[in-house]
Amino acid sequence: MYRAQSPPRKYEEYAYVLDFNPRGKSTTVRGRDGIIITSIGEDRLTLLEVLGVPNSNFEIGEKIYIGKEGRTKISSVLGKMEYDHISSSAQSELSNVVETIVTTNETKFVEYLNNSRPLTPRIHALELIPGIGKTYMKTMLEEREKKRFESYEDLQDRVGFKDPVKHISERIMDEISGESRMNLFVKK
Repeated sequence: MYRAQSPPRKYEEYAYVLDFNPRGKSTTVRGRDGIIITSIGEDRLTLLEVLGVPNSNFEIGEKIYIGKEGRTKISSVLGKMEYDHISSSAQSELSNVVETIVTTNETKFVEYLNNSRPLTPRIHALELIPGIGKTYMKTMLEEREKKRFESYEDLQDRVGFKDPVKHISERIMDEISGESRMNLFVKK
């Protein structure tokens, strides 16, 4: 009997530390305690609770490896977290860390801008990014037809859309905090 293959589960390779408690108790896995770290995954932008290896040191904003093989500072990924359940200090670090992710992964986000499509006959995905209204969207679509955008700078030069990192980060923050009904960047 033929069974459809389920798509491979996507796991985060890297995450950024938002907050940690050297002697914490897990909120996602009962009975787990130790260095409890609140982090955000670099690729799927999900909030994760991870367990640090005893006696490891962590810094806020640090990029940590949480992939399946060869972890050095992380013993396990405990689970996903909701924005409302992370500490207020993790919440206050979040926007800086998101801006770091959007800056470091420029290629990925520029690709998104190059490939985004209409969501409904009335709404294009680009319009859901703060600061992009009908006018910028129209210009962006015309410009990317001529030549794909290569960088944030290229986008700014050709379209006049200022500070794309700030606007994309703002959209991601809305998605993480649950303020938007539809997610463009954050994977559930």
